[in-house]
Amino acid sequence: MARIAVIDRSLCKPDKCGVPCIRFCPVNKSGGKAIELRDDLGGKAYIYEESCLACGICIKKCPYHAIYVVNLPEEMEKYLIHRYGPNAFKLYGLPTPIEGKVVGVVGKNGAGKSTALRILAGEIRPNLGKYDTPPEWDDIIRHFRGTELQNYFKKLVDRSIRVVHKIQHVDIIPKYIKGKVCNILKKIDERGLFKEVVETLILNKFLDRDISVLSGGELQKLAIAAALLRDAKVYLFDEPSSYLDVKERLRVATLLRTLLPSNSYAIVVEHDLAVLDYISDYVSVVYGEPGVFGYFSKLYGVGAGINHFLEGFLPAENMKIREEPIRFHIEEPVDSTFIGIEKLVEWSEMMKKLGSFTLRAESGYAFRSEVIGILGPNGIGKTTFIRLLAGELEPDEGFTTSTAFAISHKPQYIRREEFKGTVEELLKKVCPASIEIGTWQNIDVVRKLGLHRLLKKETSELSGGELQKLAIALTLLRDSEVYLLDEPSAYIDIEERLAVAKVIRRVARMKRAVVFVVEHDISIIDFIADRVMVFRGKPGIEGLAQEPASLRHGLNTFLKDLGVTFRRDQRTGRPRMNKPGSYLDRYQKSIGEYYYVAKYVETEESK
Repeated sequence: MARIAVIDRSLCKPDKCGVPCIRFCPVNKSGGKAIELRDDLGGKAYIYEESCLACGICIKKCPYHAIYVVNLPEEMEKYLIHRYGPNAFKLYGLPTPIEGKVVGVVGKNGAGKSTALRILAGEIRPNLGKYDTPPEWDDIIRHFRGTELQNYFKKLVDRSIRVVHKIQHVDIIPKYIKGKVCNILKKIDERGLFKEVVETLILNKFLDRDISVLSGGELQKLAIAAALLRDAKVYLFDEPSSYLDVKERLRVATLLRTLLPSNSYAIVVEHDLAVLDYISDYVSVVYGEPGVFGYFSKLYGVGAGINHFLEGFLPAENMKIREEPIRFHIEEPVDSTFIGIEKLVEWSEMMKKLGSFTLRAESGYAFRSEVIGILGPNGIGKTTFIRLLAGELEPDEGFTTSTAFAISHKPQYIRREEFKGTVEELLKKVCPASIEIGTWQNIDVVRKLGLHRLLKKETSELSGGELQKLAIALTLLRDSEVYLLDEPSAYIDIEERLAVAKVIRRVARMKRAVVFVVEHDISIIDFIADRVMVFRGKPGIEGLAQEPASLRHGLNTFLKDLGVTFRRDQRTGRPRMNKPGSYLDRYQKSIGEYYYVAKYVETEESK
């Protein structure tokens, strides 16, 4: 067996814990050495993987949950691509670029997706696990002999191919690039596509703005536009849909399918399954233990690959990656046990004017134990409506009864400075039962969101995704009857999104509460919502919040506005976007079924 021992040295605090990991290690007590403190690592713990017995004592004794020890088959070591340092993350395998095709990548955060893209971009030289004596490029190329990656890296080293890399964290762009958007894009337009890209992504609204004042969504569209305007052989896109609403995501998906050069290599890392499915020709699934190791599967056809990921089993690797499969609604959900019995929240027709923007809402109501999804483009008033329900804003006309109940609200933008202390301290303050082993709050919320591993971590050290999950947990653990969650899937991967969706549904049922969820990922809305509210209008000018409708009616209305149809995958029930003009697209539009189809029609596209 190959052994991976990883220590999160930001959590390791030997001066405070008294190093129980060393004192209780059976190898150390027998005169050997499996773990010690190393001066070259800042006086932190170091595990010798060759001597470690994987007994798990150090993992259980560490009060800061800083140690991970994993056993893997010995044959996996021949696929080792990179390791950052002693007792650090290991990356196995890489997605294989294919000329003229788009390879999609799906998997957990912290499993090496961004590292793999940086290696393929030539930003990181893979050390094949030899972090102390990194190999030269000749040795690396020889390591990949007989594979497509050998030719790829040879071309990369010879500079015979050019790589464009759209990074994940677009918020850092203004630190390195200055000037107006229009000037920047015209300067780098090497393919003569400036006008087409601007029109498709609707960049006209901020072409004359300085890059320093752009929002996250505007920076994302700028980064995508800049990548497509470059003339390159390899295009790497790391999470192109983050910060974007549903409408913008569909535009980006269409743009990538139509404007990427036909003979280029393209790899897209994406968490929105509908977007990934539409963009990709092949899919590589990343599995492993976040922060410990990541393994890239072989390439699958896009439909089969995403289904294998959802079902939790990869047949080519004979590997089980999840205990339970993930299933979506095949037909419109009806849960008479919980829904439609007792109304909890009602609101009349409402109007709220904020500057030049006006929101109008139709009257509506929500039942106990119900999850209501909220869909619509950015700037259409979704957050304003949530704030009206929360009582943070008073309507200029109309009323809502939600303010008569205890309300718990997770806002769209999370301010890190509002979270002070450790994760454990914050959870204990909101709900003491959440840190007690065996309680439903601990099992169904804290552990389902993976927060039990972060209990001793300071909130200032949390990543964006970890902070998001903490904010969701704190919101749901409060003793309330109305829960308002504004974009809970931001910054987190597809597995975590589905885990969050399950937790939300569980809390709604357990507490007989109503939950409103603003979301841009159609797959998550489909997975989580009992009914949906569709927001229509002109972004930034006026918005109309329609009354809650069934999933079928609401999503049909929303997708009809977009001119897009979705079909159902027969195996998993997940929504899949039809190609414009395809047989299913034309058929569903003709019968007015943009989302749920009563009778499934088998075609080549549906396979």
